[in-house]
Amino acid sequence: MVGERPRAPALTFPPELLLAARGPGDGIAAAIFDVDGVLTDGSVYLGEGGEILKAFSTLDGQGIKLLQIAGIVPIVVTGRDSPAVRRRMADLGVANAAYGVADKMAAAAALVDTAGVDWQRVAAIGDDWPDLPILQRAAFACAPPNAHVEVRAIAHHVTSAAAGHGAAREFCDLLLTAGGHYRRFLDAARGLPE
Repeated sequence: MVGERPRAPALTFPPELLLAARGPGDGIAAAIFDVDGVLTDGSVYLGEGGEILKAFSTLDGQGIKLLQIAGIVPIVVTGRDSPAVRRRMADLGVANAAYGVADKMAAAAALVDTAGVDWQRVAAIGDDWPDLPILQRAAFACAPPNAHVEVRAIAHHVTSAAAGHGAAREFCDLLLTAGGHYRRFLDAARGLPE
């Protein structure tokens, strides 16, 4: 039939990567995101009055929303604080966030504890040295391709998409696929019955 689209998802991941992204036991229940260099391209734009401007990908935002629908708690831990970041997280409904923190691991541990999630059910994506303790502790670690070499070296997966341009969405899609949610969500978006 003309115009009919395939039902199978176009997105695929290797089986061994999906197994790692599933995590042990009942699967991933929380996902930790850095901001600069993950949800943004790492650039910091300063306005004339000193305000910080940042560009966020709508693809990444949709991925975070889909995680929430799947029951995976998004957690944001960032070393910088700005009205732009707070506004974006509020727009996405991200309630579990720590802004302007020097010790990202301590902040992440507190947020994971507040969410009532065991670290064996946590995935994380980061790009630089302050993220290393979180990535090492998480059951599944991801990094964008422009991340520091030491971060890429410990990541289970380095995204194809660049930071601020879909890297976080790729991380989300991987978690959704591993958790068995991706196809169901895609079919719903296509208007197809489950």
